[in-house]
Amino acid sequence: MRLSTRIHDRDAAGFVHVYPVVSRRARGVSVGVNLNTNNACNWRCVYCQVPDLVRGAAPEIDLELVETELRALLDAIVNGDYMERHVPADSRRLNDIALSGNGEPTTSKQIDRVVDLIARVLADFGLLGEVKLVLITNGSLIDRPEVGRALAAMARANGEVWFKLDSATQEGREKLNDAKITTERVKANLILAAGLCPTRIQTIAVGFDGAPPSESEQCAYVELLAAVLESGAELRDVLLYGLERVSYQPEAPRLSKLPLEWLTAFAARIAAGTGLPVSVHP
Repeated sequence: MRLSTRIHDRDAAGFVHVYPVVSRRARGVSVGVNLNTNNACNWRCVYCQVPDLVRGAAPEIDLELVETELRALLDAIVNGDYMERHVPADSRRLNDIALSGNGEPTTSKQIDRVVDLIARVLADFGLLGEVKLVLITNGSLIDRPEVGRALAAMARANGEVWFKLDSATQEGREKLNDAKITTERVKANLILAAGLCPTRIQTIAVGFDGAPPSESEQCAYVELLAAVLESGAELRDVLLYGLERVSYQPEAPRLSKLPLEWLTAFAARIAAGTGLPVSVHP
């Protein structure tokens, strides 16, 4: 399979848990570790590209299998010709190992053990501290003990948390993420995450029924990030995305890609209101 930014198939390498993708934000190869092989998530985002998504948590996984698959793919990338055979010439760079996949990875009770495993494998390949370890999360379970241990271990292993923030209002989260988490809990969890591990904000902005996020939604978003920063928490930056891949959720026909001009204007508004760097990935 020839990889591209639009192809994020979890079986791209023929493995159960480990898969490579060409990442548009990283401008290189990201090796994903899928803990949610049962397609289960505690949220249901309307833009989610996971087919047959169900509510639930990650299953118990075979840690030895995860390690075997990760070692095999890294060996092919680092010591073999995987990049030449599967990756476009301008993306032949290993950027990160990402805990992502077909659901929310922090629903796994083994997440701290998985982080330790990944750090050990990276060390064996001489990549610890050179290749990032990324947790892509909706942030709803940051306060779990095993998640806290995982984030602390990530911080010691050149890790980053990518905290999903698609809306700063409860109405917006129910609409986009089908999640009932309160804004106060989002704020508390974001502050907690930032205190444990370097944290970036990941946001997707989409048209819904032909309309972009409202003025009130944009204001609430900037105000929430400003309040988090005022608390003393440190955030690295904001990654602002447009709609790229096909959604498998019932709302898919109601979604549309926003113009680059709109994304750029919103990015400028975020930067002005928070002082954070904002990058746009249309």
